[in-house]
Amino acid sequence: MLQYDFEASVGYWMAMGHHAFMRSLQQALAPHGITFRQAQVLGCLAAEGPMTQREIADMLLVEPPNLVGVIDRMEEAGLVQRRPCEDDARKKLIHPLPTAKKQWRRIADCGRAVREQAVAGLSRRDQDELHRLLSAVRENLEAPALVR
Repeated sequence: MLQYDFEASVGYWMAMGHHAFMRSLQQALAPHGITFRQAQVLGCLAAEGPMTQREIADMLLVEPPNLVGVIDRMEEAGLVQRRPCEDDARKKLIHPLPTAKKQWRRIADCGRAVREQAVAGLSRRDQDELHRLLSAVRENLEAPALVR
C-alpha cells in the first residue's frame, strides 16, 4: 500500500481547497449552460486578451489537443473566433466575440457567489490573513529554487 502523510502536506490542503472551489463553480455554472472549461477559456481571454490555443492550454495546465473541442464548441456558439496572428501566420489567436460578454457576466456572477461561499464564516481579518499566506506560498513556489 502506498503511504503518505497527506494531512501534513500544504500541497494537499491547497489542492483539496482548489478542487472544492472548482467543483462549486462548475455546479453554479451548469444551470446557465456554461461549462467549467468554457469559463476558464473566457477567464484567460479576460485576463490576457487574445491568445493562442497553446498559451491558453499552458495557463490551464492542459495539453493543447484537449482544448480543441472546447474552443470548437465555443466558436460554434459564437463566443470566440480563431483569427490569424499578425506576427506569425501559422498561429491562430483566440478572440472573444461580443456575445461572450453576456456569458462572462454570468461567469463572474457565479464566481463571486462561490467566492462568498468559500469565505463564509471567516472574518475580514481572517480573509486578509488567508490572502497573505496563500500569496506567500505562491511567491515561494514561483521563486527560483535554491536546492532541488
